[in-house]
Amino acid sequence: MRLYEHESKRVFEQSGIPIPKQFGVVHSINEIEKLDLKFPVMAKAAVLIGGRGKAGGIKKVNSLKEAINITEELLKLRIKEHPVQTVFFEEAVEEHGACYLGVTTDPNTFNNVLIVSASGGVDIEEVAQTRPEAIIKREIVNNDRSLQNNIIKEITDILAQDLQLSSKQKEILAIIINKVYRTYQDIDAKLCEINPVIITPDNIVAADAKIVLDDNGLYRQSKLLESLGITSKRHDVAEPTPNEEQAYNQGFPYVDLLPPDVTKEKDKLYVGIVPGGAGYGIFSIDEVMNIGNKFFDGKVVPINFMDSGGGPPQNRVAQMFHLLMDYPLTDIIITSRFGGISSCDVFIRGLIQAFRERHRNNQRLIPVYGRMVGTDLPSAKNYLEKAKNETPKALQMMEIVVGNEQIMADVIKEGIKRGFEIKKEASA
Repeated sequence: MRLYEHESKRVFEQSGIPIPKQFGVVHSINEIEKLDLKFPVMAKAAVLIGGRGKAGGIKKVNSLKEAINITEELLKLRIKEHPVQTVFFEEAVEEHGACYLGVTTDPNTFNNVLIVSASGGVDIEEVAQTRPEAIIKREIVNNDRSLQNNIIKEITDILAQDLQLSSKQKEILAIIINKVYRTYQDIDAKLCEINPVIITPDNIVAADAKIVLDDNGLYRQSKLLESLGITSKRHDVAEPTPNEEQAYNQGFPYVDLLPPDVTKEKDKLYVGIVPGGAGYGIFSIDEVMNIGNKFFDGKVVPINFMDSGGGPPQNRVAQMFHLLMDYPLTDIIITSRFGGISSCDVFIRGLIQAFRERHRNNQRLIPVYGRMVGTDLPSAKNYLEKAKNETPKALQMMEIVVGNEQIMADVIKEGIKRGFEIKKEASA
């Protein structure tokens, strides 16, 4: 779960890490005059995604009139398709130098990693690609609660030399490095980052702040969340796509495998996947890729991961299919229900509900191919046969194999073959 910048700064401030003076947050221009602003200040869009600066989401403000006008502009802004609903104000600090400081976990070793660079205030990923020598990493073994003094000294000495720090500044920087790491440990974080750490004439401050909490540790962080006024869990992904955000709000896990702005290639088939569980979802992605590479010249592209969760209600099943049918990238949907905890009957009712609703509302319909086997299969089969007799036109693009006489790999292969045929017919 990612925190907003102003929330992350409150956490850092509680840990004794210097931050610019905070003046408060607003959700409308009517709230600005209630803040005791001391100009100049920085007006910042509060969003849970990166790239605010490039998108015009951070502005320097020199007067109350300017604060009102800029806030009005920011609240109309969309950053990577996400609307700005909150703006916060903080002291504008004078920069004499900047560096990057972050702590995260190495996904290969699961050890904590301290990352620093004298190139602060810029896209650190770009620095890592173009000038990897500018990034310094130190792996912290044994999951130590605090940094060892020799690591603090080594990192501080390197940054102090590059940034030409005074003895006092060097001492403050060493304290900040240690406290950022300790904060990371204390709050069960996946990431604690300051970019940039600003060197001012009198101090060193966290001019930006990014904290991502580990969802698995949230039960231990009730006091922290309460202090920030957070009462419900947020999306765990730092930059959710519109599809991911929609799925999260509807209560099921979903991940886009392609970026939202991907260009669709005409000769490829883009396959949406609605599986019967997380493991089956991963299998389906692999199997779609394997079959695409083996039989269709590598022109088959799985576009998502999805998981209905154990025993999903009928409406949630319907919403899963609605999401992928609304997604312009989707050419066909491959689905499977290996009913254990989940009911085949509820699954087929949800799928049929989605088809009927879309047919009734003249919404886009795309082919769905799949198989169901397991719990409540007899009642699911009866409902499917009855539904096809009652509304054949609405369900004509749905092909569901009942039982396990045909393996899922063959169902996927046949579905993909038919998907290419339909695509060819449509373009003829």
